[in-house]
Formats: sequence, structure tokens, C-alpha cells
Amino acid sequence: MQKASPTFRAPKRTLRPEINVTPLVDVVLVLLIIFMVIAPQLEAGERVELPTIQNVERKSKLQAMTLTVTVSGRFLLEKEPVDPARVEQTLTDEHKKAPEKRLVVKADKGITYGKMRTLFASAKKIGFPGVALMVDERGKSGTN
Repeated sequence: MQKASPTFRAPKRTLRPEINVTPLVDVVLVLLIIFMVIAPQLEAGERVELPTIQNVERKSKLQAMTLTVTVSGRFLLEKEPVDPARVEQTLTDEHKKAPEKRLVVKADKGITYGKMRTLFASAKKIGFPGVALMVDERGKSGTN
């Protein structure tokens, strides 16, 4: 009797699926860069360059509403456009709704002193418990 010779079999090669994440990382990084560029522009309707000072007081915990005044003469109350002729009436209405809120004025540094003085006088006449001017902290170089 003849003995059957063992047949040589190659070991079975198992396929292991691998996910290539490099294209996914590339897409995510591009989206991140896009959002980093666009997000600051979504903050406010128009660009406002704030005046700069040293020793800026940090944000208060008091509730406040923000009135933005652009160099082009537009007014935005909490990012909503307000007709320049009706600013005082709109502020009066908002003050009646929430008399404890302070007013923070975010004005472009190109606005004339007279316009800002008139706005502060109106806020005082309306009866806001406090009016503040939003500013940027001066850079270490001391410019601006």
C-alpha cells in the first residue's frame, strides 16, 4: 500500500480591510480653515474698528445690550439694524422692557466726538443705569 504523500498547501491569506483616513483628515482640515476665516465675519454685520486704550477693564457680569455704530453711520442694536432717526425711540423702548440692563456702545474709532457725545446724552436722558464704551486693549508696541 502506498502512502499518500501530503500535498503542499500554501497558507491561506486573509484579507484585512484597512481604512485610509488621509483623505478624510485633508477634508476636515480644509473645512476647519474655511470656518476659521469665515467665523469672525459672522460676528457682526459690519466691521467696526474699536478705539484702543491701555488697562482695559474686563467684561462685567452685569447684563447689557450692545449698540453698534459703524463709520458709515449705521446703527445696530444687538446686531439688528436700527433707523438712525429712530435710535433714541428704539433705545427708550428697549429700556422700558428691561430697565436693569446697561448700554454698551460699540463704535468705530472714526466716529466724531460730537456724535458719540449726543448718543451718551440720549442714553443718560433715557435713564440707562450705566453706559460703557467698548474698546480694544492697546498692543504692547503702544501704537494706535
